[in-house]
Amino acid sequence: MRWSQTFIPTMKEVPADAEVPSHRLMLRAGLIRQLMAGSYTYMPLGYRVVRKVTEIVREEMDRAGAVELFMPALQPIDLFERTGRKDAFGNVLFSFQAKRGDRKLHFALGPTHEEVITDLVAHEIKTYKQLPITLYQIQTKFRNEERPRFGVLRTSEFLMKDAYSFSTSLEQLDEIYQRMYRAYCRIFARCGLTYLPVEAESGPIGGDASHEFMAPAGNGEDTIVRCAGCGYAANLERAETGRTSTAV
Repeated sequence: MRWSQTFIPTMKEVPADAEVPSHRLMLRAGLIRQLMAGSYTYMPLGYRVVRKVTEIVREEMDRAGAVELFMPALQPIDLFERTGRKDAFGNVLFSFQAKRGDRKLHFALGPTHEEVITDLVAHEIKTYKQLPITLYQIQTKFRNEERPRFGVLRTSEFLMKDAYSFSTSLEQLDEIYQRMYRAYCRIFARCGLTYLPVEAESGPIGGDASHEFMAPAGNGEDTIVRCAGCGYAANLERAETGRTSTAV
């Protein structure tokens, strides 16, 4: 396609609030344009990149045995009330009311989909013979970031791949965890990223094991520790003295 037939508006000067090199370069190259704080339009060239990365993620999830579905971003607020996470999310949760006839309904824009997927599986999985199963989606998420920054790295609306596994035993769960771990390693390698898997806190809904995949960057906000001898690496909040690396 000729340059004159596409739409790649470049910039010579970038806004002063573009703090990091990646944000400045994406603006100058015409990959993105800001609509408001925390909200961006992916221009044609930038969206081609998104599609390519999405396909890599999809291929590796399928290879790992996960099954793709697509859940709604618009969710009833009572799902979050049932799990107690409405209060836990606080102001991060986008919630609003709407009227349908004489009814007043309360909704949320999904910051995540644990509530939706567990509600779905509770209704549709009838027997243990249907397990184990891992379901994933690539869907838009919404979080009311108090301080959106770093371009598309911290936004109020973003695309995310989330996967959920359901098992009948800890052995099954461990096997699926290892498959997902290896899938993420392949994804980052195919994207050409330098990355480091580190042990991390599981959070309020996590299990016994949790890893974060860190990409070293000068503007990073997380601190990790790593042993050059045994290879053990962990988020600073999770690091334990005397631990050694455990193969996944």
